[in-house]
Amino acid sequence: MFIGEYQHTIDDKGRVIMPSKFREDLGSNFIMTKGLDNCLFVYPIEEWQMLEEKLRSLPLTNRDARAFVRFFFAGATECVLDRQGRVLIPGNLREHAKLIKDAIIIGVAARIEIWSKEEWTAYNEDDSLSYDSIAEKMAELGI
Repeated sequence: MFIGEYQHTIDDKGRVIMPSKFREDLGSNFIMTKGLDNCLFVYPIEEWQMLEEKLRSLPLTNRDARAFVRFFFAGATECVLDRQGRVLIPGNLREHAKLIKDAIIIGVAARIEIWSKEEWTAYNEDDSLSYDSIAEKMAELGI
């Protein structure tokens, strides 16, 4: 399980250090793709395979389902950590997440999210994200 928040710098080649606490559960090969809310999603291979199965089961006749599947698969790439624990973030994914220099890497249970520092700050300062009202909606979902 991935938990915690870490700040790292993206080097001139587009690489970022993956937090050491994430590396063992992540594995040496993993999938990185466009995420929601202007971040990147990072999945261990096993988690990606489970998500892939769910996405394959969506009806091809549903326009929103097709768009969602395209969004996730078109941006997906298999990544490998180098010996220093760094991962190269492809240019199209850096552009999607507005990653230039400072990155925030967070653990979200079964996946990792990579945010630009600016986007993460803006997300956390968003007045529409009232955690009290979100908690009420989660209660409606049985959480």
